[in-house]
Amino acid sequence: MAEGGSLTFRDPEPYIAAFGDIGLTFTIAGAGVFTARLTRMKLQNVDIYWCCESVPRIAFISLPNARVVFTFPLGSVPQITCGLALRSGDLVFHGHGDRVHQRFGGHGQWGLISFSDSQFDYISGALTGRPITSPPRSRVLKPTREASLRFHRLFRKARRFAEVSNELIARQEVVRAMEEEVLHTVVQCITDNQDSASTTQANHRASIMARFEDALSKQIDRNVNIADLCTEIGVSERVLRTCCAQILGLSPLRYVLLRRLNRVRAALGHADPSTTSVSEIARMNQFVEFGRFAANYRDVFGELPSATLQRQPGKGGCFQP
Repeated sequence: MAEGGSLTFRDPEPYIAAFGDIGLTFTIAGAGVFTARLTRMKLQNVDIYWCCESVPRIAFISLPNARVVFTFPLGSVPQITCGLALRSGDLVFHGHGDRVHQRFGGHGQWGLISFSDSQFDYISGALTGRPITSPPRSRVLKPTREASLRFHRLFRKARRFAEVSNELIARQEVVRAMEEEVLHTVVQCITDNQDSASTTQANHRASIMARFEDALSKQIDRNVNIADLCTEIGVSERVLRTCCAQILGLSPLRYVLLRRLNRVRAALGHADPSTTSVSEIARMNQFVEFGRFAANYRDVFGELPSATLQRQPGKGGCFQP
């Protein structure tokens, strides 16, 4: 059954959970009060997401194996995906099961559209004479201006439907027409792509960074040793520093610190201040120099950890039209 709706979040965890089988590791990288608005339309074969977030952040996105996925920037804040700066009108055509980093330096907006493999194969084959298969790794598309404008008009139309037109979404003929129009428009963006520049180097770095995330997830609960991480992922420290600078805009150690500070922030936001102390949660996350920890926390999030602990936790909920 088709469904649509929007929800505003004040906590990253329920926001991340709302993406379903799209996995996100979400690292807030700058000060500000986190809010996010997610508008989602789920049709029979097509899922459409509009995402609006308030603070600088780095996301590690793990995509499903059985879907054809496109992501694209919206708004004026630059989006960096796989270390590539995307401009308005660009689309990223992702590989099956791809894992990529995406970051914003401020108030970010982006979109995601995914299709069932079978429907995408059928429509793309009917339109072009043979099915269009997902690339082995992410590929940046730069459609013609006409194709890009048509795509963004349709995306805005789908967003409005999701926000205010549940009665229309419930009608099978409307769902079928919307799916076909979205599929046709995306196929046109692929076939009208104006830029065939190679993204081999960017994808090589993205692959290293995916292995970095895997290795880091095993060590995040203890003191992280960069040399050990490099040994596990099979690269030199110089190569890892280069990849982190390109993909994350940070050094490896700075990213590790941000990941751990975000874990503390999440724990503080859900703790009971009458029974839990900041120092207790800090020690659980390997922060033993409390003064330095508090200073780093304030530099990143713009408040002391005690203020986070005292604040009421953000709330998630079900999508509402």
